Amino acid sequence: MPKILLIEDEAAIRRVLIKILTEENATYEVDEAADGLEGVEKIKDQDYDLVLCDIKMPKMDGVEVLEAAKKLKPEIPIVMISGHGDLDTAVNTMRLGAFDYISKPPDLNRLLNTVRNALDRKELMVENTRLKKKVGKNYEMIGESEAITRIKDIIEKVAPTDARVLVTGPNGTGKELVAHWLHQKSDRSAGPMIEVNCAAIPSELIESELFGHVKGAFTSANKDRAGKFEAANGGTIFLDEVGDMSLSAQAKVLRALQESKISRVGSDKDIKVNVRVIAATNKDLKKEIEENNFREDLYHRLAVILIKVPGLNERRDDIPLLVNFFSEKISEEQGVNKKTFTEDALNLLKEYNWTGNIRELRNVVERLIILGGQEVSEEDVRLFASK
Repeated sequence: MPKILLIEDEAAIRRVLIKILTEENATYEVDEAADGLEGVEKIKDQDYDLVLCDIKMPKMDGVEVLEAAKKLKPEIPIVMISGHGDLDTAVNTMRLGAFDYISKPPDLNRLLNTVRNALDRKELMVENTRLKKKVGKNYEMIGESEAITRIKDIIEKVAPTDARVLVTGPNGTGKELVAHWLHQKSDRSAGPMIEVNCAAIPSELIESELFGHVKGAFTSANKDRAGKFEAANGGTIFLDEVGDMSLSAQAKVLRALQESKISRVGSDKDIKVNVRVIAATNKDLKKEIEENNFREDLYHRLAVILIKVPGLNERRDDIPLLVNFFSEKISEEQGVNKKTFTEDALNLLKEYNWTGNIRELRNVVERLIILGGQEVSEEDVRLFASK
């Protein structure tokens, strides 16, 4: 049952509001406070799903309560209760973060609709937080080696900025993971993160995919379509395998970075975009520049910050941590008890040549969980993880 705190100094109005809320099919549990100071103390000590707060009160007025509550529990929606002379203040509280305001004397339908909407928003915020945590868990960066510690330090410094980042490293090392960490720890984390695998899109379609197109721009363009840069507006675009992008598309990406605007294929209309670009590649772009396969000016635009992700063979001491992480995650996905690995099994895994890097290690761990004993032994590794 949703729990509501009512902060109102007039006892008669408190009684009316409590009656309305508690007689609504006994839907809400209502707590009350007779002044702003008492209200803030209750917000500090208890968890509420919604706060209804008067504006003019002794000891602490509603604006002060709103500001204090947003610092203590920013996720709680707060609805202000305003007298006729408080309307300008009520509107101003919206700018300070209030969900809405209702006027005295309260209209029954208006009050109940506002309460329902505020509680729905709280539920959405809780769900979004849950999903973000779930996404964050999927992109955890596991490892304590010097190389990984250095990457984590760089991410902490770079993520809050809008600096463009180029992530390099062999296939399967976790370049996508680095990109997700940069986005999640940035001020753009509430916005979208749009991923584009440049190697998976045919060269003749890459421009349409990135920048969109207008109807009739080419044979199969049956309607206008927005591209990935527009979809990422206000957030981050991740250009994976950027070294495989055509020279024509590279020129358009360069313009987008220089001027913060793009144009759809078949259109001369400019569209403003506010996008942070993170790129990744397993290619040596300097070599690609020498062979005229990659634009040098685009390289310098993308590589403001360079992050090199090492291969697994360069961070073998992280293998036990990775095995434990994958074992827990895969066991949960498969619906089986988590399996442990003997020290001899882990030591043998550390000796292998991991040409497929972390992606290959995950596959091997999954195979061992399915085929190995309850405690995965050295013999299990020799049988089922043969290189």
